Amino acid sequence: MTLLSDDQSVRPQPCQLLEPGKHLSTSMHHYSTDCIGSKEDYMDSVDRAVFGATEPPKRSRGRLILHGLVMFGREFCYAVEAAFVTPVLLSVGLPRSLYSLVWLISPILGFLLQPIIGSASDYCRSKWGRRRPYILTLGILMLLGLTLFLNGDAVISELIVDRSQRSTWAIVVVMLGVVLFDFAADFIEGPIKAYLFDVCSHQDKERGLHYHALLTGLGGAFGYLVGAMDWGHSVLGQLLGSEYQVIFFFTALTWSIFLTVHLFSIPEEPLGKDQSASESSRPDALRILGSHCNGYGTMSKDTSVPDLRPRSFSALGEANSLTSSAKQPNEEAQERMTIRSLMKAFINMPKHYRCLCVSHLLGWTAFLCNMLFFTDFMGQIVYKGNPYAEHNSTAYLTYERGVEVGCWGLCINAVSSALYSYVQRFLLQYIGLKGLYFVGYFVFGIGTSLIGLFPNVITTLILCSVFGVMSSTLYTVPFNLIAEYQREEQEKMTMQGHSESPRGTGVDCAALTCMIQLAQIIVGVGLGALVNLAGSVIVVVLSASTASLLGCVFIALFIRYVE
Repeated sequence: MTLLSDDQSVRPQPCQLLEPGKHLSTSMHHYSTDCIGSKEDYMDSVDRAVFGATEPPKRSRGRLILHGLVMFGREFCYAVEAAFVTPVLLSVGLPRSLYSLVWLISPILGFLLQPIIGSASDYCRSKWGRRRPYILTLGILMLLGLTLFLNGDAVISELIVDRSQRSTWAIVVVMLGVVLFDFAADFIEGPIKAYLFDVCSHQDKERGLHYHALLTGLGGAFGYLVGAMDWGHSVLGQLLGSEYQVIFFFTALTWSIFLTVHLFSIPEEPLGKDQSASESSRPDALRILGSHCNGYGTMSKDTSVPDLRPRSFSALGEANSLTSSAKQPNEEAQERMTIRSLMKAFINMPKHYRCLCVSHLLGWTAFLCNMLFFTDFMGQIVYKGNPYAEHNSTAYLTYERGVEVGCWGLCINAVSSALYSYVQRFLLQYIGLKGLYFVGYFVFGIGTSLIGLFPNVITTLILCSVFGVMSSTLYTVPFNLIAEYQREEQEKMTMQGHSESPRGTGVDCAALTCMIQLAQIIVGVGLGALVNLAGSVIVVVLSASTASLLGCVFIALFIRYVE
């Protein structure tokens, strides 16, 4: 099989329900004698008719991999940002007490706007599809942010001679680039996932998400690997001007290529066309039959069929197979989608959903405390360098060496994250989802505490593998729990004769995702003050350890167990 083999349809062929020119009663009699020999045959025929009409065709492995390459590029860019934001800001003169505040603007915007923009893409009627216009726009903003972030200091140095003004403008331009990139990179994941769910069948969603997880880990590993190289003394460094320009070249090239490949990987139907096709594909007789039934197989014009397939270990595919984005929204629902209605939905969540959001907030607070400032920790604490020293001094060069070794540590984190995402599948059958959740937080909390207590190079690099355990846990387990909670609710509603869940999964996933922005706000507000108060950046890993261990206790006490 080649990578670009044509998509093959796996839609089952339902039995003929209504032939043109025949009377309805005759056709129904013919249907009942040929297709419903027993109750089981009836259920099977309706199931095949329903799912055959609603599922997209099977996608080849090559197309799913090409679709997932955008996650490689996104994580490559994220790795460069995580490794170099703090060193770049400190090198242009940003005070230590303010360097965490750069993370505030983007998450505040994300916390307020992400659910609105996510739901807006559900109603996009572009001829290019619902998701791809958003993905392209956000991808261009990411590239612009990278350009300002990695080249701002060099450009300002060429334009402004006065040293004090040059430092001020360099800080402004670099911070603008960081905020713009972070904003776009955070927002783009939602449309990417929705694009996958819209164009793939139930089985392909799970396969696609596994490729996304694998390519995300590989992208982070390569991104940190590029950051770990000493490009300043290489031929490319001399040709392009500096180490940061070389890193920008590789990052921009990687992102541009993989974004383009992603946008052309799988065709996406426009909303209006897809809706009309869906309506025309429903057999008339099935709709008439369904209108007289209250059990499984009931269909009406404005409802969707609940997914009654077996459980599977799928991070977001299962949750989004039930979300309202799979349904065609009407104008009235679109008008009701406001910040107020979304916040009301968050507040009215059942208790176990709110507990899951709190645990997710604790986990991301711990993870971001460590990851956003890890290379700075390596440069200042492990290598004892000084980011404020003159750029040609021994202290500054030592700090740069620590940043490079920190990139190697983050590379280890990315590789371990990709590997652990597959280990989770085997652990799941022994300890369950709640056990996986607890183990991820506990391992990370112990590992970061050891790094803070014994800050030497070898110990720190070895313990970087626990970062990957936490990363994989945060990206998979909470969404699996959402999927299982929703499946339980859906099964209860189905048994009661209802076809829809009382609450959309999209809102639940949006609330969970908003915890990432809220965690970033907490880190941005509090960590700089803690570092300034303690007088050392060692407080970042100790804060990460404390938040993670608190998360362990919360998971043990409040997270609902799922079989």
